[in-house]
Amino acid sequence: MNKKIKVKGQLRTYIQWPLLLSILWIAMVIGIFCINFRAGLVAAGFLVVYVIVVVVLYAYNRPLLMNELISFATAYGQVQKSLLKDFVLPYALLDADGKFLWMNSEFSNITGKDTKFHKNINLVFPDVKPENLPGKEEKNEMELHFQERDYRAAMQKVSLNGMLDEESVLEVGTDHDYLIAVYLFDETELNAYIREKEEEKLVCGLIYLDNYEEALESIEEVRRSLLIALIDRKINKYFSEIDGLVKKLEKDKYFIVLRKRSLDQLQKVKFNILEEVKTVNIGNEMAVTLSIGIGLNAATYAQNCENSRVAIELALGRGGDQVVIKDGENTSYFGGKTESVEKNTRVKARVKAHALKEFMSSKERVVVMGHKITDVDTLGAAVGMYRAAKTLNKPAHIVIDNPPAAIRPLMAGFLNNPDYDSHMFVTIHEAKEIVNQNTVVVVVDTNKPNYTECEDLLHMTKTIVVLDHHRQGREVIRNAVLSYIEPYASSACEMVAEVLQYFADEIRIRNIEADALYAGIMIDTNNFLTRTGVRTFEAAAFLRRCGADVTRVRKMFRDNMDDYRARAKVIAQTEIFENAYAISECPSDNLASPTVICSQAANELMNVVGVKASFVMTDYKDTIYISARAIDEVNVQIIMERLGGGGHLNIAGAQLEHTTIEAAMMLLKKTLSEMIAEGDI
Repeated sequence: MNKKIKVKGQLRTYIQWPLLLSILWIAMVIGIFCINFRAGLVAAGFLVVYVIVVVVLYAYNRPLLMNELISFATAYGQVQKSLLKDFVLPYALLDADGKFLWMNSEFSNITGKDTKFHKNINLVFPDVKPENLPGKEEKNEMELHFQERDYRAAMQKVSLNGMLDEESVLEVGTDHDYLIAVYLFDETELNAYIREKEEEKLVCGLIYLDNYEEALESIEEVRRSLLIALIDRKINKYFSEIDGLVKKLEKDKYFIVLRKRSLDQLQKVKFNILEEVKTVNIGNEMAVTLSIGIGLNAATYAQNCENSRVAIELALGRGGDQVVIKDGENTSYFGGKTESVEKNTRVKARVKAHALKEFMSSKERVVVMGHKITDVDTLGAAVGMYRAAKTLNKPAHIVIDNPPAAIRPLMAGFLNNPDYDSHMFVTIHEAKEIVNQNTVVVVVDTNKPNYTECEDLLHMTKTIVVLDHHRQGREVIRNAVLSYIEPYASSACEMVAEVLQYFADEIRIRNIEADALYAGIMIDTNNFLTRTGVRTFEAAAFLRRCGADVTRVRKMFRDNMDDYRARAKVIAQTEIFENAYAISECPSDNLASPTVICSQAANELMNVVGVKASFVMTDYKDTIYISARAIDEVNVQIIMERLGGGGHLNIAGAQLEHTTIEAAMMLLKKTLSEMIAEGDI
């Protein structure tokens, strides 16, 4: 057998050196013969003896050398096998289908399986699916959690081409020409350190008292310092218990620093500090509410602080009494279950009116637009902004594409009216040709860019003004030079009416314009039944003095018989979910404005005893529109935000694309059930 074994490489060259030296001997003998014949004979004799000795020794030692090499190779293979078997790194071989062929001792100890276990790896690690195994890719990695330990599984294909032709131990199917090697890396400690590092990150935030002045005015002057002290103590104690630091910046503002771990604790209890502060009462008629803005996971501490500032502005813009967490591009909301407090002062309206006048005066043209499917409130507010621009002798246009039937009676008074420009109302296409960098674009009744009549206009000018009464969400118009958002306002028309009072002394609002603004307030407040405050009636009184006629407005918005029947059908087929939530569908066939019927039906359902909130939906232009209403027990805004919409505490809505009424109802019911279980409603 040894004769069949051939040596090659450096070892063969090393063994053949004595024979190769014979060539040198022959050359030397020839040289000696040339010098002296007798000396050459002596040298030749020694050469013959040398060759004979070398050949004899080579023939004698070669079998011995081969045996030593074979013994070494055998021992080396056993050492390799032993090392692999006892290797501290868990290692296993799988076939192409994921079945175990072999595993070392460490892999066996971890999994608790015998080394003869030949079943699928999925039975040991359920997370390893067939699609996780290396296929076209040579390598693949995935994270595993097994018996309270974290592992990183590295899987690599091992080619079998030519390896098993004469192998009788392993039998591999002919469908695959590879095995899969699996290595397990224990990363439990590493993940623990990563989690600890994450939990130790510093988080900064801002706390504002929403109604500081109003709360102090509701108690005697001698007790005000006590109220402030109790609130300070409540806030400091609450955050000190979770190892947080509180620094008072102003009389109604605080700066907080805490760990990410502490923030997670607060999220689990849903920031119950919001409710605890309301319990501070020493005779004050108005409960104190907080707004908290928190920023985290930014690249620097300075950026975290900036994120907290953005978050607190968003919390205040949504009406206060809530927490907003800005985590990079993600934003989370907590609280916001109470109605925002109406401010008695009009200083903000006066300041915004003067700023609006400055922007309009500095540009050549004004373009006003609202949200898609323009309603009465949007049209009334747009007409008010149109009058403001005309007072400054600026060309003005209102963008309305395909006006719905609900606003056509109101628009009819402006169309073909010699007192108004023929281009008072323009389409989206016409607006794109008008707007340039020297145009003021005023957005009314919405603050979401994708809800506007034409989002492209927002990118065609740098001078954008936003006036809205809806709470802000994740998506807002960020490049506005002037943003006036007041969630406590009943309608956009109320805000515009206030702005017009301070816009210019010489402003003159015509009767038809006053009717439009008054109609917007009336529709959005359901005939002054919901979301009405002192300033709502003051705005209505101002419009009445400008010539608004209640009777004329009421006759303008009377329902036709088809709409009345549709609304009655919606109410008749209403389902009461969880004994408190009225859910119904509005048919859109043969209706000019089914979304309006939705809103009206949702309002009427709130007159039913025991109904905490109502939800009416309709399928209109391949989109499901949901109108949500409540009185005081449920915050429908946070419900609609779960569905991608928004609004107010008791008036909200959402739009669902690429779905059906049945799917939308199932989604709504699932959302309600989850929020009830989580305690959000």
